[in-house]
Amino acid sequence: MGGLPPEELASDDVLFEKRGNLGVITLNRPRAVNALNTGMVLAMLERLTAWADDDGVQTVLVHGAGERGLCAGGDIVAIYDDMLRHGGETADFWAAEYRLNSLIARYPKPYVAFMDGLVLGGGVGISAHGSVRVVTERTRTGMPETTIGFVPDVGGTLLLSRSPGETGTHAALTGAHLTGADALFLGLADHFVPSENLPALAEALESSTAADAVGRFAQESPASPLAAQRDWIDAAYASDDAEEIVARLRAGGDEAAAAADTIESKSPTAVKVTLESLRRVRGLTLDEALEQEYRVGVRCLTGADFREGIRAQVVDKDRNPQWKPPSLAEVTPADVGRFFEPLGDRELKLHSKESDHV
Repeated sequence: MGGLPPEELASDDVLFEKRGNLGVITLNRPRAVNALNTGMVLAMLERLTAWADDDGVQTVLVHGAGERGLCAGGDIVAIYDDMLRHGGETADFWAAEYRLNSLIARYPKPYVAFMDGLVLGGGVGISAHGSVRVVTERTRTGMPETTIGFVPDVGGTLLLSRSPGETGTHAALTGAHLTGADALFLGLADHFVPSENLPALAEALESSTAADAVGRFAQESPASPLAAQRDWIDAAYASDDAEEIVARLRAGGDEAAAAADTIESKSPTAVKVTLESLRRVRGLTLDEALEQEYRVGVRCLTGADFREGIRAQVVDKDRNPQWKPPSLAEVTPADVGRFFEPLGDRELKLHSKESDHV
């Protein structure tokens, strides 16, 4: 379940409603697993800013319409089409999306995210930066960007860099789908609530504080499969060299070897840039991390692998991307470094007075 009773059909891709003291945001593209587009992001920015100063809204809830999940990420077909046109719409979308991520992280009121079903990529950005993050037994989350020749963004590099040991590095490089228990272990979520109880929790949020309402419905989480793998993960991923990581995985047993196979199926360039992003982001603020991710993302738009990855996974669906270059060994440090070069007047700046005001 998406968490709340079905809404009336509407043409809008995102719906806003007040229920008691609760402001409800419903991502309303169920057939696209509520994938984000620019209009949705701008509408959320506007409404969240207004609700921050609205005394009638004590708590905000975000959830997804339909049965499949909160949000499968950004609309990558639209990104693909934009790349084919050599347009600038994707960079504009990211600029707005990252401002939304920043706003959510510093929101002055409890921001509750129902991370039920699929919560991938951009879906992590509108949930895991919130103050009250709820997962269920149906949660399948992660940052699968290396699969399409891209790099984790929406602040995901910062979130995963803070996960226990090297588990965030493993999640980022493999792009693995994670359970709700894994999300709790990684630090992407706070509470476990069975999906069947989400409608009652949403109703409780209308009149109770977020802490009281969640406290009534939260239960002990199942064990995290990822946590059980931490020993070999920490040993293999401690290196800053992708080839060394793969070699250690190859020598680490069946589970580790399977992770090596997974990494070697991803874009070699994306894997190396992701690893470098995770290392560079340590010690940065969220806004600084988002600015770095924007820089990297804009570079990805002009490379071959991002377009090829979307083609292979989503457009033609042959699952046979032709990466250029095709191996980790052929991606040089200079190749990686170019992704982090300043963009000049195209830089994303999140440190203005406007971005500091909610």
